[in-house]
Amino acid sequence: MEKKWKPIPGKPIDGLIFDLDGTLWDSSETVSALYQQVLEESPEIPFRMTGERMRENMGKPLDEMTRRLLSGLPEETIRRVLREYKSREYAYVARHGGRLYPGVKPMLRRLQQRYPLFIVSNCQLNYIDAFFAFTGLGECFRDTENAARTGLSKGENIRLVMERNGLENPVYMGDTQGDMDAAQAAGIPFIWAAYGFGSPQEPLWKITEPSQLEALLSSLEME
Repeated sequence: MEKKWKPIPGKPIDGLIFDLDGTLWDSSETVSALYQQVLEESPEIPFRMTGERMRENMGKPLDEMTRRLLSGLPEETIRRVLREYKSREYAYVARHGGRLYPGVKPMLRRLQQRYPLFIVSNCQLNYIDAFFAFTGLGECFRDTENAARTGLSKGENIRLVMERNGLENPVYMGDTQGDMDAAQAAGIPFIWAAYGFGSPQEPLWKITEPSQLEALLSSLEME
Protein backbone atom coordinates (compact mmCIF):
# COMPACT_ATOMS: atom_id res chain seq x y z
CA MET A 1 0.00 0.00 0.00
CA GLU A 2 3.01 2.35 -0.01
CA LYS A 3 3.17 2.61 -3.79
CA LYS A 4 1.96 5.90 -5.28
CA TRP A 5 0.38 5.99 -8.71
CA LYS A 6 0.70 8.89 -11.11
CA PRO A 7 -1.16 9.38 -14.40
CA ILE A 8 0.99 8.34 -17.35
CA PRO A 9 1.05 11.03 -20.09
CA GLY A 10 0.09 9.72 -23.50
CA LYS A 11 -1.10 6.35 -22.19
CA PRO A 12 -4.77 5.39 -22.64
CA ILE A 13 -7.05 5.42 -19.62
CA ASP A 14 -7.22 1.82 -18.38
CA GLY A 15 -10.04 2.10 -15.85
CA LEU A 16 -12.87 4.30 -14.59
CA ILE A 17 -13.46 4.30 -10.85
CA PHE A 18 -16.71 5.88 -9.63
CA ASP A 19 -17.99 7.19 -6.36
CA LEU A 20 -21.62 6.14 -5.84
CA ASP A 21 -23.82 8.64 -3.96
CA GLY A 22 -23.97 11.98 -5.74
CA THR A 23 -22.19 10.50 -8.76
CA LEU A 24 -24.28 7.62 -10.08
CA TRP A 25 -27.47 8.09 -8.09
CA ASP A 26 -29.21 10.01 -5.29
CA SER A 27 -30.64 7.75 -2.58
CA SER A 28 -30.82 10.46 0.07
CA GLU A 29 -34.62 10.32 0.48
CA THR A 30 -34.57 6.54 0.86
CA VAL A 31 -31.72 6.34 3.36
CA SER A 32 -33.02 9.33 5.34
CA ALA A 33 -36.43 7.62 5.62
CA LEU A 34 -34.80 4.47 6.99
CA TYR A 35 -32.60 6.49 9.36
CA GLN A 36 -35.66 8.35 10.63
CA GLN A 37 -37.51 5.06 11.07
CA VAL A 38 -34.73 3.84 13.35
CA LEU A 39 -34.65 7.13 15.28
CA GLU A 40 -38.39 7.02 15.92
CA GLU A 41 -37.91 3.78 17.81
CA SER A 42 -35.90 5.79 20.37
CA PRO A 43 -38.20 8.67 21.39
CA GLU A 44 -35.54 10.05 23.75
CA ILE A 45 -33.45 11.08 20.72
CA PRO A 46 -34.36 14.67 19.76
CA PHE A 47 -32.65 14.59 16.36
CA ARG A 48 -34.73 14.03 13.23
CA MET A 49 -33.31 13.12 9.84
CA THR A 50 -34.44 14.76 6.61
CA GLY A 51 -33.42 14.26 2.98
CA GLU A 52 -31.63 17.61 3.05
CA ARG A 53 -29.60 16.69 6.12
CA MET A 54 -28.72 13.35 4.57
CA ARG A 55 -27.55 15.00 1.34
CA GLU A 56 -25.30 17.31 3.38
CA ASN A 57 -23.58 14.24 4.85
CA MET A 58 -23.53 11.86 1.90
CA GLY A 59 -20.04 10.56 1.28
CA LYS A 60 -19.07 10.35 4.95
CA PRO A 61 -18.82 6.92 6.60
CA LEU A 62 -22.06 6.16 8.47
CA ASP A 63 -20.37 5.75 11.86
CA GLU A 64 -18.66 9.14 11.53
CA MET A 65 -21.84 10.86 10.38
CA THR A 66 -23.98 9.34 13.13
CA ARG A 67 -21.55 10.20 15.90
CA ARG A 68 -21.39 13.78 14.68
CA LEU A 69 -25.15 14.17 14.29
CA LEU A 70 -25.96 12.50 17.60
CA SER A 71 -23.05 13.96 19.59
CA GLY A 72 -23.86 14.38 23.24
CA LEU A 73 -26.01 11.26 23.42
CA PRO A 74 -24.82 8.18 25.33
CA GLU A 75 -22.49 5.91 23.38
CA GLU A 76 -24.86 2.99 23.99
CA THR A 77 -27.66 4.90 22.23
CA ILE A 78 -25.47 5.78 19.25
CA ARG A 79 -24.35 2.17 18.90
CA ARG A 80 -27.96 0.98 19.00
CA VAL A 81 -28.93 3.38 16.18
CA LEU A 82 -25.97 2.26 14.09
CA ARG A 83 -26.66 -1.42 14.72
CA GLU A 84 -30.33 -1.15 13.79
CA TYR A 85 -29.70 0.95 10.70
CA LYS A 86 -26.97 -1.34 9.39
CA SER A 87 -29.08 -4.46 9.91
CA ARG A 88 -31.87 -3.05 7.69
CA GLU A 89 -30.04 -1.05 5.05
CA TYR A 90 -29.53 -3.69 2.36
CA ALA A 91 -33.16 -4.87 2.25
CA TYR A 92 -34.54 -1.33 2.43
CA VAL A 93 -32.29 0.19 -0.23
CA ALA A 94 -32.57 -2.84 -2.53
CA ARG A 95 -36.36 -2.46 -2.38
CA HIS A 96 -36.77 1.33 -2.45
CA GLY A 97 -33.58 2.28 -4.28
CA GLY A 98 -32.68 5.80 -5.32
CA ARG A 99 -32.84 8.12 -8.30
CA LEU A 100 -30.30 7.35 -11.00
CA TYR A 101 -29.02 10.56 -12.51
CA PRO A 102 -30.35 11.11 -16.05
CA GLY A 103 -28.40 9.15 -18.62
CA VAL A 104 -26.33 7.13 -16.15
CA LYS A 105 -27.60 3.70 -17.17
CA PRO A 106 -26.99 4.00 -20.93
CA MET A 107 -23.71 5.83 -20.26
CA LEU A 108 -22.39 2.96 -18.12
CA ARG A 109 -23.47 0.34 -20.64
CA ARG A 110 -21.59 2.18 -23.38
CA LEU A 111 -18.51 2.86 -21.25
CA GLN A 112 -18.15 -0.78 -20.21
CA GLN A 113 -17.43 -1.54 -23.86
CA ARG A 114 -14.39 0.80 -23.73
CA TYR A 115 -13.10 0.59 -20.16
CA PRO A 116 -13.23 -1.65 -17.09
CA LEU A 117 -15.51 0.05 -14.54
CA PHE A 118 -15.22 0.07 -10.74
CA ILE A 119 -16.90 1.61 -7.67
CA VAL A 120 -15.13 2.83 -4.53
CA SER A 121 -17.41 4.29 -1.86
CA ASN A 122 -17.43 5.12 1.85
CA CYS A 123 -20.71 3.21 2.15
CA GLN A 124 -21.79 0.33 4.35
CA LEU A 125 -20.90 -3.28 3.64
CA ASN A 126 -23.80 -4.31 1.39
CA TYR A 127 -24.86 -0.92 0.06
CA ILE A 128 -23.22 -1.34 -3.36
CA ASP A 129 -24.93 -4.72 -3.67
CA ALA A 130 -28.26 -3.02 -2.89
CA PHE A 131 -27.51 -0.49 -5.65
CA PHE A 132 -26.91 -3.36 -8.06
CA ALA A 133 -30.06 -5.19 -6.93
CA PHE A 134 -32.25 -2.13 -7.53
CA THR A 135 -30.68 -0.91 -10.78
CA GLY A 136 -29.52 -4.13 -12.44
CA LEU A 137 -26.15 -2.51 -13.19
CA GLY A 138 -23.92 -5.01 -11.42
CA GLU A 139 -22.77 -6.58 -14.69
CA CYS A 140 -21.20 -3.26 -15.73
CA PHE A 141 -18.58 -3.31 -12.96
CA ARG A 142 -15.47 -5.46 -12.61
CA ASP A 143 -14.76 -4.77 -8.93
CA THR A 144 -15.91 -2.64 -5.99
CA GLU A 145 -14.61 -1.62 -2.58
CA ASN A 146 -16.03 0.14 0.46
CA ALA A 147 -14.78 1.58 3.72
CA ALA A 148 -16.89 -0.69 5.91
CA ARG A 149 -15.22 -3.82 4.52
CA THR A 150 -11.61 -2.65 4.64
CA GLY A 151 -11.56 0.03 7.33
CA LEU A 152 -9.38 2.08 4.98
CA SER A 153 -9.71 5.63 3.69
CA LYS A 154 -11.23 6.20 0.27
CA GLY A 155 -7.83 7.02 -1.20
CA GLU A 156 -6.41 3.77 0.16
CA ASN A 157 -9.38 1.85 -1.22
CA ILE A 158 -8.86 3.40 -4.65
CA ARG A 159 -5.25 2.24 -4.58
CA LEU A 160 -6.38 -1.21 -3.39
CA VAL A 161 -8.70 -1.56 -6.40
CA MET A 162 -5.94 -0.34 -8.69
CA GLU A 163 -3.46 -2.85 -7.32
CA ARG A 164 -5.97 -5.70 -7.39
CA ASN A 165 -6.86 -5.04 -11.03
CA GLY A 166 -3.46 -4.02 -12.38
CA LEU A 167 -4.55 -0.45 -13.22
CA GLU A 168 -1.82 2.05 -14.10
CA ASN A 169 -3.72 5.00 -15.58
CA PRO A 170 -7.30 5.14 -14.27
CA VAL A 171 -9.41 8.17 -13.36
CA TYR A 172 -11.76 8.67 -10.40
CA MET A 173 -15.09 10.46 -10.69
CA GLY A 174 -16.93 11.84 -7.68
CA ASP A 175 -18.82 14.85 -6.43
CA THR A 176 -17.23 16.06 -3.17
CA GLN A 177 -14.02 17.54 -1.84
CA GLY A 178 -13.41 14.24 -0.09
CA ASP A 179 -13.60 12.46 -3.43
CA MET A 180 -11.08 14.83 -4.98
CA ASP A 181 -8.78 14.46 -1.96
CA ALA A 182 -9.01 10.67 -2.27
CA ALA A 183 -8.10 10.75 -5.97
CA GLN A 184 -5.14 13.01 -5.20
CA ALA A 185 -4.04 10.67 -2.40
CA ALA A 186 -4.14 7.80 -4.90
CA GLY A 187 -2.18 9.88 -7.42
CA ILE A 188 -4.79 9.73 -10.19
CA PRO A 189 -6.86 12.32 -12.11
CA PHE A 190 -10.22 13.43 -10.70
CA ILE A 191 -13.39 14.35 -12.60
CA TRP A 192 -15.98 16.36 -10.68
CA ALA A 193 -19.62 15.32 -11.07
CA ALA A 194 -20.91 18.86 -10.67
CA TYR A 195 -24.55 17.72 -10.60
CA GLY A 196 -23.96 15.90 -7.28
CA PHE A 197 -23.85 17.02 -3.63
CA GLY A 198 -20.49 18.75 -3.19
CA SER A 199 -18.29 21.57 -4.43
CA PRO A 200 -14.59 20.62 -4.43
CA GLN A 201 -12.06 23.41 -4.70
CA GLU A 202 -10.72 24.05 -8.22
CA PRO A 203 -11.06 20.62 -9.85
CA LEU A 204 -9.27 20.38 -13.20
CA TRP A 205 -12.15 18.65 -14.96
CA LYS A 206 -15.89 18.63 -14.42
CA ILE A 207 -19.10 17.53 -16.07
CA THR A 208 -22.54 19.02 -15.41
CA GLU A 209 -24.45 15.94 -16.58
CA PRO A 210 -23.44 12.28 -16.98
CA SER A 211 -23.76 12.36 -20.77
CA GLN A 212 -20.71 14.64 -20.95
CA LEU A 213 -18.34 12.05 -19.50
CA GLU A 214 -17.59 10.14 -22.69
CA ALA A 215 -16.51 13.24 -24.61
CA LEU A 216 -14.35 14.39 -21.70
CA LEU A 217 -12.61 11.03 -21.47
CA SER A 218 -11.88 11.10 -25.20
CA SER A 219 -10.35 14.57 -24.87
CA LEU A 220 -8.21 13.48 -21.87
CA GLU A 221 -6.84 10.55 -23.86
CA MET A 222 -5.80 12.93 -26.63
CA GLU A 223 -3.82 15.25 -24.30
